Amino acid sequence: MAQGLNPDGTKMEFSVASLDAIADGALDGDTIAYDFVEGITTEVGPRQAGTEAEKRGRDWAVKWLTDQGFQNVADEPFEMDTWVPGKLASAEIVSPFPQPFVISPLGGSTSTGEKGITAEVVEFETFGDLMAAPEGSLKGKIAYISHSMTPTQDGSQYGFAGPARWVGASVAASKGAVATVIKSVGTDYHRNPHTGGTRVVDGMTPAGALSLPDAANLERMFDRAKGRPITMKLVLTPRNLGITTSGNVVAEIVGRDPSLPPVLLACHLDSWWNGTGAFDDGAGCGIAAAAALHVSHTGQPLRTIRVLMAGAEEVGLHGSVAYSKAHIDEKIGVGLESDFGADRIWQIQTNFGKTNPDLAKTLAAAVSRFGVAPSTTVATGGADINISRDQKGAIIDLQQDGTRYFDLHHTPDDTLDKIDPAQLRQNVAVWTQVAGILANYPGDIQGAAE
Repeated sequence: MAQGLNPDGTKMEFSVASLDAIADGALDGDTIAYDFVEGITTEVGPRQAGTEAEKRGRDWAVKWLTDQGFQNVADEPFEMDTWVPGKLASAEIVSPFPQPFVISPLGGSTSTGEKGITAEVVEFETFGDLMAAPEGSLKGKIAYISHSMTPTQDGSQYGFAGPARWVGASVAASKGAVATVIKSVGTDYHRNPHTGGTRVVDGMTPAGALSLPDAANLERMFDRAKGRPITMKLVLTPRNLGITTSGNVVAEIVGRDPSLPPVLLACHLDSWWNGTGAFDDGAGCGIAAAAALHVSHTGQPLRTIRVLMAGAEEVGLHGSVAYSKAHIDEKIGVGLESDFGADRIWQIQTNFGKTNPDLAKTLAAAVSRFGVAPSTTVATGGADINISRDQKGAIIDLQQDGTRYFDLHHTPDDTLDKIDPAQLRQNVAVWTQVAGILANYPGDIQGAAE
């Protein structure tokens, strides 16, 4: 049992029992996380990295965190090269089956100009097929890249289908393509394209993602065309704004012992322009902040809890990189990130199961009542805790159910109504339990990474 402080400065005891009660209360009654995500999506909306909208999001978060009683609240700026999607985005089959498609530019795409590009489309069923295409074989043509992504609880199919978006356009350009369109990396069948970043290279060409129903239609067209060329007119008008300012928002629940490295709870504050960033990742920021506040209600923790709401994650992890660069000499005790929606946590993973098995077992046992299973899988951490990886530090992954995540990911459907409040509260309860144990752990959390 350890001594903490009440808000009025009087002593307060922290105990496992009080933490359990607070976490149980969050499961049934937390309103903090929903308040955050409802507020930022209503008052700010989309928060494209490096833009004025993202700045409004940071200002909003700074005020909200300050109003909630966090300490050392700050907006830590960094500069970045900023891309915006432009106003025009269309894809139209000119022949042999004329009709319009719905498309979204991929982050990093160049512009076709307002008049667009009209060219023959060449189909690739997989990214591997594109890789195998001869050099120069796509000269003057538009590459179309498909995949067969399916829903999974752990989101593992993202790694399978993702290369079509991550590097497909740059590979197609290297083979002579004048543009690239992909089947959206997603699992829904709404007519909502999934945007996302693509690798930018010298000689970059226009790149866009078709909605899954339109991609399926295009593939049927190839089957029916029986070798006849399929011609598409593509219009995408993104542009580069040059160097602008983004930033990371940080806030703390200050611990009693400043010599102990803090617990880092991370998320990202930016979103793509086409949705309000509720699932990705307003919910994650609400979960992390709510957990920190709930732990503070058990008394002042032993360690500082630091919340990092990173900027510019979607366009290249700029905020995570900038934070690590700026704070690399400040040791982090353990890092966690919430960036996989708002559905229930089903598994806990650590990277210290062998080096600190007692702590790993304590954490797993503490969250079992919330339906969270232990795992021997070694945690690798989310995108916004680069600093923990750079320091070769302790990492925990609280794995969320991703079955429907890629229905919403990077689409106009990423809106508040998709959040299930009961599942959001389960996240907060689990995070509260884990953060509370970590923040009051006096020993070395890190150990040697597995």
